[in-house]
Amino acid sequence: MKPAHILLVEDNEGDIILTLDAFEESKIKTDISVVKNGQEALDFLFQRGEYAEVEKPDLILLDINIPIYNGHEVLRQIKTTDSLKKIPVIMLTTSSSQKDINLAYENHSNSYVKKPLDMEEFLQAILKIEEFWLQLSKLAV
Repeated sequence: MKPAHILLVEDNEGDIILTLDAFEESKIKTDISVVKNGQEALDFLFQRGEYAEVEKPDLILLDINIPIYNGHEVLRQIKTTDSLKKIPVIMLTTSSSQKDINLAYENHSNSYVKKPLDMEEFLQAILKIEEFWLQLSKLAV
């Protein structure tokens, strides 16, 4: 079985490292691609420029507060594009704003997870996301 391909859209280096560490501790094989802003995320997903040869991800972890295009704008593009809309998108963000939560679900986010501030809780949250989305759930192909 091939490893699950995850696209992490995150601009915070600390959160990138924590997320990658959490997936390394897992029993599930994953390939993780990291982009750091909304433009890179869209280029990756639409396979433009330096991302022309990349595989589409099986799962997207998307921060809201990213440069160029924010996570809501990226989510809207994903969920209104036929070739992308079946990819599960988990909003993984520090925002607990009800406005952000509502907007994420209005734009068809599959889940909204507030990043825990505690490092151990953050690692556990990532492992739970992985367990649910890559073990329990069946993903579209």
